[in-house]
Amino acid sequence: MAIDPLMSILVVDDYQTMVRIVRGLLSQIGLENVDDAPNGSAALEKLKTKKYDLVISDWNMQPVTGIELLQTVRADASLADTRFIMVTAESKTDNVLAAKRAGVDNYIVKPFNAKILKAKIEAVCQQ
Repeated sequence: MAIDPLMSILVVDDYQTMVRIVRGLLSQIGLENVDDAPNGSAALEKLKTKKYDLVISDWNMQPVTGIELLQTVRADASLADTRFIMVTAESKTDNVLAAKRAGVDNYIVKPFNAKILKAKIEAVCQQ
């Protein structure tokens, strides 16, 4: 299934280098409608003002973690259907299960490349 090149994406990570990397990978797969936020709190503010088709969020951030952001998104009726991919360096089973329980659509373990990111986005778009 082709990914809609106009899909609006919010990248959430407190590490600016990672934001640039993810933006670059998204650009490689033809996705340019991308905003970013430096943490979960800033992401929530953006989500309240603009409808995003997909959130790609790091897990480990402060003051609001990626899992807390996901839980807040899923609990808000106006945001609950937003697709959500969690990115983390942790591949621990407990973390994957916690993200699944919180309603994550997909999960990416760092490091990853454009091919992996594209496959994960295609998978959530088919759900």
